[in-house]
Amino acid sequence: MRLANRLALSSATIKRNVDLESRLAELEVELAVWKQAHATALEGAEREAKALKGRLAALNGQVASMESLMSQSLLILCVIDGDACVFTEALLRQGHEGGRQAAQQLTKAVADYLTSEDIHVLGQLSFWITIYYNRIGLTSALERHQLCTPEQLEAFTMGFSQASPRFLLVDVGYGKDATFTKITEHLQTYIRFPQTQRVFLAGGSDSAYASTIAALQGDGLVGKLAFLEPGDAGVKHSPRFRLPTLYVDNVFMTHQATPPSSATHHLPPHHLPPLNITCLSPSLLTGGLPTPRSPPSVPSPSSGKLIDPNLANSPPPCNEFYLMSCTKGGTCKYSHDYVLTPDQLATLASNAKKAPCNFLKNGLQCPYGDRCCWGHTCPNGSKCFHLSKGKCWFKGEGMHDVASPQMSSL
Repeated sequence: MRLANRLALSSATIKRNVDLESRLAELEVELAVWKQAHATALEGAEREAKALKGRLAALNGQVASMESLMSQSLLILCVIDGDACVFTEALLRQGHEGGRQAAQQLTKAVADYLTSEDIHVLGQLSFWITIYYNRIGLTSALERHQLCTPEQLEAFTMGFSQASPRFLLVDVGYGKDATFTKITEHLQTYIRFPQTQRVFLAGGSDSAYASTIAALQGDGLVGKLAFLEPGDAGVKHSPRFRLPTLYVDNVFMTHQATPPSSATHHLPPHHLPPLNITCLSPSLLTGGLPTPRSPPSVPSPSSGKLIDPNLANSPPPCNEFYLMSCTKGGTCKYSHDYVLTPDQLATLASNAKKAPCNFLKNGLQCPYGDRCCWGHTCPNGSKCFHLSKGKCWFKGEGMHDVASPQMSSL
């Protein structure tokens, strides 16, 4: 009886120990699971903390950048298509003073517009004007239509540029799309700057720069753009993109004008043919490049002075003035006051050919072509003694690829 009780107690004890061991194993597994979960959560928390710290640093950097930006000058840009938007004849004929007046009137018109938008409260504004144009083409067209002389245009551009160090005139040269390409790149680049608050485009109608404006619209940047056009002063909206258009009076030509002639004097001004600046090629640019026989370019005997062959005439006559056209005006260091005989003009032309054309000398195409008064080839040809010594002035490519006059006469 006593043995039976002990056996029963022993069996119960063994079973209890087995149950406890099983439960302990379950608890150890559960503890391991919780430890893994805790480690995973802790690792995630650490990663999140690092990410938040990085975001905070980035936000602090952005705040610092914004504070730095607000302390800098905000940009107001005006880009002008000088081939499509031509200044008025009244301003052009005033030369240097007309250029300054044009700059002042543009500045005032834009300032009034910005004041109405309260943009000035954001910080200090820096106003820039950039004009892209074909200088030789514009000079020729304006002279051919008797709107101004090359000297007046040169003085006008100088006056405009000197009105502010931020007013620039860029000669794009020849090419149908040269001005369009420059302005498109200008817009695409500068309108993306965070400092840029407004960009005024003059000479670019809805259709002219439609693809560029559409691209800016797709990037969400078109809100910075406004048109600047000739007409009655005020602000309207362009019909296609609904962009604000600032109309400025008495600065740009509102219609093209040409000199009276038998073919056109009976037409009203707004029906006269356009200047057609952008399509001009060097071979068509006769305006602004008078020949030595052009009466207006040579001083009359009553106002000029004669060359004395027995004296050193100082300053000597200006080659470009007598053989092409000099655009330096009053700043030219050579004289425009001589009255030259046909023989003296021929001698002047012959001597000028002994000096190299700076365009070809520097590897550029000469825009004047055969009408250039300077030498396009070395007078000594391929047998040039100075060329072998590396001292010839005619350094451009191909300037010695001709036979010398002595050789060609044999």
